[in-house]
Amino acid sequence: MNPIHILIADDHNLVRAGILRLLGEIADFVVVADTGDGDEAIRLAEEKNPDVALLDIAMPGTTGLQALEHLHRTRPQIKIIVLTMYDTEEHVISAMRLGAAGFMLKNAAPQEMELAIRAVTAGGTWLPAAISRPVVDAYLERVQISDQRDGLTPRQMEVLKMIAEGMRTKEIAFTLGVSVKTIETYRSQIMNRLGIGDVASLVRYAIRRGISAL
Repeated sequence: MNPIHILIADDHNLVRAGILRLLGEIADFVVVADTGDGDEAIRLAEEKNPDVALLDIAMPGTTGLQALEHLHRTRPQIKIIVLTMYDTEEHVISAMRLGAAGFMLKNAAPQEMELAIRAVTAGGTWLPAAISRPVVDAYLERVQISDQRDGLTPRQMEVLKMIAEGMRTKEIAFTLGVSVKTIETYRSQIMNRLGIGDVASLVRYAIRRGISAL
């Protein structure tokens, strides 16, 4: 059996130590590197080229989602599992759209980690059982709809929907695991793409197009 090479990125030392110990007990799992920093996670992934990368969403500097987006573009062969305490649909869909092969909650049973790694290594996906079906359905539906709308990317559609639903910039940034500046950039891109000059008009557009029911 060929070994499965794994990278762990989580800024909580105890969590990372627990994952290291858990994976170290599995004969064909080899942890090639671990870190608590998003920028370091990218560097190590590009250097070590693991089969699987476990990325925490909320890391200092470059977040797990930003690292995911970068690695999916530059190292698409690496299967990435997002680790988080957040089980909302938005977090799952954001991770999937950015290229995650799996999404694992930190309060999951320890044996699920092995199952998740084996599943994504074999070309499958891994999602928490309680939300897998509705999340997948919503994901497929939203991607299909967004592909037809004004040239906006899936992430821009997410941000537009949240703006239309009255979420503040900081709330959107927290939900998506990115910086406030990143959300401000998305908002500017959306307005430029749609030719809309203010947030009120953006909200009216979203309601008119059925992006938001508010």
